[in-house]
Amino acid sequence: MEALITVLPGDCIGPEVCSAATRVLDTVATKFGHHFKYSPQLIGGAAIDAVGNPFPEDTRSSCVDSDAVLLGAVGGPQWSDPNASVRPEQGLLALRASLEVFANLRPVQILPELAAASPIKADRLEGVDIIVVRELTGGIYFGEKERSADHASDLCVYHRYEVERIVRVAARLAAARRGKLCSVDKANVLETSRLWRDVTAATIAAEYPDIELEHILVDAAAMHLINRPADFDVMVTENMFGDILTDEASMLAGSMGMLPSASLGESRRGLYEPIHGSAPDIAGQGIANPCGMITSAALMLRHSLGLAEEADDVEAAVRAVIADGLRTADLATAGESSVSTEEMADAIICKLG
Repeated sequence: MEALITVLPGDCIGPEVCSAATRVLDTVATKFGHHFKYSPQLIGGAAIDAVGNPFPEDTRSSCVDSDAVLLGAVGGPQWSDPNASVRPEQGLLALRASLEVFANLRPVQILPELAAASPIKADRLEGVDIIVVRELTGGIYFGEKERSADHASDLCVYHRYEVERIVRVAARLAAARRGKLCSVDKANVLETSRLWRDVTAATIAAEYPDIELEHILVDAAAMHLINRPADFDVMVTENMFGDILTDEASMLAGSMGMLPSASLGESRRGLYEPIHGSAPDIAGQGIANPCGMITSAALMLRHSLGLAEEADDVEAAVRAVIADGLRTADLATAGESSVSTEEMADAIICKLG
């Protein structure tokens, strides 16, 4: 098949991990007879520096005309002033809005070989296989904002249709897995959460009666993700809660550098990015872990391009190199040697070849 992929390297380690991912995709294309064309574009701090806009029109046009979008990372200390009128994160929010993606999928699987890299006790990690589904376009991040010298407010708003569509995405995933769905809210305090809980319960009862639904408060969810993570199958929650819980869940795997994400809407075109940030402290050193970016590319193959076998191959190659003992610096424990970004990508490509 032929596919046009917009590549947004972004800032700091973003270009390094994006380069690794496109090299892997080129290997997949050669192996399976596909042709992937890349459209590299600016976003975030790099775009601010170049044109004064974190999401330029050329970038927007390329993204909406592509079959899928790969994103490295945005942000860095030189653009970190929260009071600045133009910030890299604005580019990310505008990108999501332009692509009309509303469901962020973050799978968390524990590779046994990496249990020692996790701060969580190994016995708590056995059998952990979670997908967190985060709503992306509503909630407090997108509500009206006000600020004066001594007052500030952020409005949290959710509509019924926003809850229904994200719950349906999560329920379909749960139906294909263990049939368990955990909805996370703060219904004992927040009116938006009470709406969320009511709509979730009604949608599951009417459309997915075989799904086992559990409601849990966000503070309890944060505790149980550490205490009993293997009990969870699919979790669904609103924007801010999902932002926080997915970073917490990433530590189960030992490093944020291992974990991918997919942001999907009604169309097949999606946005794919590792869950880690731009890591300015290691930028330019060639030591960033590319596995989260590479497995994000695998999610792209599966969800946007319909290439499930190819996606399985990439994910199997990543698991194989970890089983062989290769570790980037973020994964290496005391006494273990580490490999560079390029060396990790080379090893994955070798397994694919």
